[in-house]
Amino acid sequence: MSTILTHIAIADGKIKRSSLEVLSHCKQLADQGGHSVEAVVVDSNASSFVEGIQKYGASKVYVVEDPIFKNHMNTPLLKALVKVMESANPSVFAFASTESTKDILGALAANQNAAVLPDVSSFELMDGGVKAKRPVMAAKIISNTQAKGDTVLVSVRSGSYDLAENETSAEVVNVDFCMEDSELQAILKEIISASGDTIDLNEAESIVAAGRGVKDEEGQKLISELAQVLNAGIGASRALTEAGIYDPSLQIGQTGKVVSPQLYIAVGISGAIQHVAGMANSKVIVAINKDPDAPIFEISDYGIVGDLYKVLPPFIEELKKIKN
Repeated sequence: MSTILTHIAIADGKIKRSSLEVLSHCKQLADQGGHSVEAVVVDSNASSFVEGIQKYGASKVYVVEDPIFKNHMNTPLLKALVKVMESANPSVFAFASTESTKDILGALAANQNAAVLPDVSSFELMDGGVKAKRPVMAAKIISNTQAKGDTVLVSVRSGSYDLAENETSAEVVNVDFCMEDSELQAILKEIISASGDTIDLNEAESIVAAGRGVKDEEGQKLISELAQVLNAGIGASRALTEAGIYDPSLQIGQTGKVVSPQLYIAVGISGAIQHVAGMANSKVIVAINKDPDAPIFEISDYGIVGDLYKVLPPFIEELKKIKN
């Protein structure tokens, strides 16, 4: 029996949903193949998240707690994960594909001489390794790829799997950790938060995204009102972030964030391939555009052909009635 280890990412004092999605999938794989599934949480307040992790089926939870983990830094996180891997000896170590993961995955693989499958949309176990599906070329193509080795690291896009609670009484292993300042070659001096991104788009269950059709403050107001009614995050196309209408941190697409919400409402977005690369994995896509030939309709589950300035007000009012 081999071990599947899952990294549980923490952000803003909460477990990232995408991590629990990966843990849920790993639990399913473990049950199917007779493996054990374990989890590791590294944070300045790591022990407080154990109860939340136990709901998703891990048989053992490694807890690495130290004030140095208050903010993400590559070196201490790498040291902590290496230490846990030495104890867990996993055949597969799975991560949610977060920004932190993208920073640490290569360093961890090099340290452990492990194979890596980054940013996949799904993965399964096979003899001696892992096989996965990975969006490439701006998600125009899904590649079938695989990696073999004693240890395979894999990171999974948000929204690839559903949450599946499976309550367990996991063994909790507190891992001793100590790091001297002299070991840090890079010092974190300041974190500059993005403005306007009140809901993490990578974690949002619903997103309202604005495109070139949103031309003025009235349009932005409608986008905000719709997002508020749905408790959704606000995203934007590259055209609007480059124009300075929305913060660059809200850009969705090939050169922005890759999101996979349950509901994605594209307002005034034409559907250029660069934008679609960042949202094509959304569960339900609703498009609002006055151009009936806009490419966005080709990937949409529901479409409304019309001027957003005329469509959104009654749309928002109906949503409010439903909520009330």
